[in-house]
Amino acid sequence: MALADDGSNPGMTGSAGGMLTGRLSAMMFMQFFVWGAWTVTLGLVMQTVGIGNLIGNAFSVGPIASIVGSFLLGMAAARYVAPRMLMVILHLIGGVLLFVLPSLVTPEKGGTFVWLLLCYMILYMPTVGLANTIALKSFGERTDKFPFVRAFGTLGWITAGLIIGWAGLSASPEIFRVAAVVSIALGLYSFTLPNVTADAPRDESVLRQVFCVEAFGLLKQRSFLIFMTCATLISIPLAMYYAYASPYVGATGISNVGGTLAIGQMSELVFMFSMPWLYRRFGVKPLLLVGMAAWALRYALFAIGDGGSSIWAVYLGVALHGVCYDFFFVAGAIYTGTIATPKGVNAQAQGMLTLFTYGVGMLLGSQIGALLYAQLPAAPTIADWQHMWWYPAIAAAVIALLFQFTFRDDTRKIAA
Repeated sequence: MALADDGSNPGMTGSAGGMLTGRLSAMMFMQFFVWGAWTVTLGLVMQTVGIGNLIGNAFSVGPIASIVGSFLLGMAAARYVAPRMLMVILHLIGGVLLFVLPSLVTPEKGGTFVWLLLCYMILYMPTVGLANTIALKSFGERTDKFPFVRAFGTLGWITAGLIIGWAGLSASPEIFRVAAVVSIALGLYSFTLPNVTADAPRDESVLRQVFCVEAFGLLKQRSFLIFMTCATLISIPLAMYYAYASPYVGATGISNVGGTLAIGQMSELVFMFSMPWLYRRFGVKPLLLVGMAAWALRYALFAIGDGGSSIWAVYLGVALHGVCYDFFFVAGAIYTGTIATPKGVNAQAQGMLTLFTYGVGMLLGSQIGALLYAQLPAAPTIADWQHMWWYPAIAAAVIALLFQFTFRDDTRKIAA
């Protein structure tokens, strides 16, 4: 695998390896700070300003952007433009749009707000896969280092939530301007990232490249097809957490919503550091299964949590985020890289994972969640919220059972 002579050679050790890890960790910190600064409490913001009926649409733009961005930018990321230069361009332009968004979060301009948010997310969502690609390609065979670097993304999300909460901005449109500052900073910082090479060009038509045919060819492997199917399905109930956790937590009487939801990322950080050992020790299937089961348990806790004697269930449900996210999405990214490496389509495969999870799955989840939310009264009570959370709880449990009885980890058999 060819890399630029910028210290990103995965074979380097000592201070050079430490510098590479530090550079990639800073990238991940800012990458997820930008997202965490606004998405965590956006539902509360929209409900507060009187456009709660648009929450479902607002949280559908990310999935739509994942789909559009994967096709429009997948070819460039995988073939023609260096990943770091795409990071520069997308984060700089995205930062400008973030500065504009707060002025549109009003009942009169709510529709325009959703459309501009869609434009922003078309720019942002591909950078999630790009960041993974830069880190994984920089480390080469040392994929066990990836969870450590990815942990700094979680730390960035935590820091964003704490700042928003402590500043009293949990219900304010100004959350977008906080994200804008860091987006601009990341765009400029991306000039310094390792210049990993694009996937080797293949003798194929432009149309095949645009639609990432090589990456989709990985789905011919039964185990990878089942993984991608279950990853898509579990993202449906996942979407409801991102969209409605903040108004639900606010309804329990908790005032520092941003800080409270940051507890979930704190637990994510704890489990992140154990991922290399867990992945080597148990393989991908047990980790993915535990992650899916944790989603079912989390929603069940939300379904019994309230602002009184059962407030513990709310905090515990939030704290489960570490298991929910790390055991499924981080392990899933490593597994995807393992399957894609022999074919030389890492960038496309990571983009495809984003397409199916943050794209198709969360789009379906956002719209289904919007239908369920529409059944609630204008000012939902705790009892109303509890009833709604049973639906994703049952769905996640069914998906976990489906995965348990159909998935087999072929990579461990090959390695053995």
